[in-house]
Amino acid sequence: MRALLSMIPLGRFLIILGIICLILGLLLSYTNIFSYLKLGRLPGDIWIKRENFQFYFPITTSILLSLVITLIVYLIRK
Repeated sequence: MRALLSMIPLGRFLIILGIICLILGLLLSYTNIFSYLKLGRLPGDIWIKRENFQFYFPITTSILLSLVITLIVYLIRK
């Protein structure tokens, strides 16, 4: 029973995280926020186009988003 009670905060965290992901997904689906923020076309993002092949790896965008999320989590925990 005690182990079950210690899992309750984890469950609440996962529910909140799911709601945040849902809201962000809806926001990104129904708005044009990427073009407004210029995300996905930053210098350093890898974009390879061939005749029958396209490859896109947003490495700079991923690093930037990781830093922003890390900062937000740090500020929330502080």
